[in-house]
Amino acid sequence: MKFCYPCIINEQEDGKVHASFPDLEMCEAIGRDLEEALENAKEAERNWIELELSEEEFELPPRSELHEIRLQPGERVMNISVNIRLMEGYDE
Repeated sequence: MKFCYPCIINEQEDGKVHASFPDLEMCEAIGRDLEEALENAKEAERNWIELELSEEEFELPPRSELHEIRLQPGERVMNISVNIRLMEGYDE
């Protein structure tokens, strides 16, 4: 199943890139550059969702629309999607 959440990207003064998901509590990643930050963000999103799905009573948060997210100067937002296999042996 495909999951897609918005991610805020912020380039730090030290050159590193920080990524955070406003809809996924405490789901963040960092990278030496944009490519690494996006890769790490995708992994963080996948881990966050998989952990939530493993709970007996899980409830994934609603997804914010990109135009609803308030950005600080220097930030940008983009959707990041991940595919997660919900059942063993099941491929979409």
